[in-house]
Amino acid sequence: MNSATRVPSPASLAPEYVRGIAPYQAGKPISELARQYGLDEARIVKLASNENPLGVPDSARAAMSAAAAELARYPDSNAFDLKAALSRTYRVPPEWITLGNGSNDILELAAHAMLAPGRSAVYAQYSFAVYALATQAVGARAIVVPAVDFGHDLPAMAAAIEPDTRLVFVANPNNPTGTFAPAAAIEAFLAAVPPQVVVVLDEAYNEYLAPALRFDSTRWLERHPNLLVSRTFSKAFGLAGLRVGFGLAQPELTDLLNRVRQPFNVNSLAQAAAIAVLDDHEFLARSHELNRAGLDQLQRAFSTMGLRFVPSYGNFVMVEVGDGAAVYDALLRAGVIVRPIGGYGLPRWLRVTVGTREENDTFLAALVTALGPRRG
Repeated sequence: MNSATRVPSPASLAPEYVRGIAPYQAGKPISELARQYGLDEARIVKLASNENPLGVPDSARAAMSAAAAELARYPDSNAFDLKAALSRTYRVPPEWITLGNGSNDILELAAHAMLAPGRSAVYAQYSFAVYALATQAVGARAIVVPAVDFGHDLPAMAAAIEPDTRLVFVANPNNPTGTFAPAAAIEAFLAAVPPQVVVVLDEAYNEYLAPALRFDSTRWLERHPNLLVSRTFSKAFGLAGLRVGFGLAQPELTDLLNRVRQPFNVNSLAQAAAIAVLDDHEFLARSHELNRAGLDQLQRAFSTMGLRFVPSYGNFVMVEVGDGAAVYDALLRAGVIVRPIGGYGLPRWLRVTVGTREENDTFLAALVTALGPRRG
């Protein structure tokens, strides 16, 4: 071979749409911040990743301890027991259930099953970053519909569907803005979407809704074969580290998802813990109440401080702080981790997870100092 001949690297031959992906940026780990600034891990407050401040429920700990004896064996790839528990809880047949490595996995499975180069997906401005990543990873085209008051403009999203559209993502409540669309608006949207277009209704934060706002989206599945409802155990159920999510849809759609799903994508401990927490109504009630009180605490404080925020229906609040990157960095140095959201096109805002009362107090005190002359 001529030494002057330039041999392309494997990476340079990857599809352009893959090379153009900006990797997902997770919340900074506590251990990383401690190393970076020489801080005591025990004094760091992490309010960046919408995790449950109550931690892992005791019911899940006991179930994982019992399941540990079988870790030398592969997990049940079909997750028979977990699907049976989900079937009882959500009143759908087991064959309507797809398990995921977190609900993030369900979103990506939908993209792999329905999208390809020459096809498009519709999602809203300021919606979950994984919608864009999942769409781009399969070479599909994104149709991003401008938000209204930081939330989904559902009529505009329906109108934006084109002949090559095969997937629409709707987050309700929405991350990172915390906005919520009521049942009537979602039902009207489903009626307007063509039957060949799959609607992924991402309800990762559903359990945090006030009782008066809750509705059973699973009852729509019978009328809409193109509907996929996505849920997770990572938030209110306190199992973020175990990565368990699930999708509910009619069998024709779940069959497609299972064709692209990795075998054993939900491990044995995760399956056992998820079964246990489904019946742990006391823990779920505590999670909801702590979140309700924390939202009130944070939003009242923001109002007192004269800071603009978006009223939230999840377990986080988006607040406008001016120079988001600078305030984020100042909070890090004070040992408080929140989420900067400049990557969403919101450089003046931060997203703050609801913590315990003490964690929220620590954040609010640090925020006053971090704002300093930047305030306003």
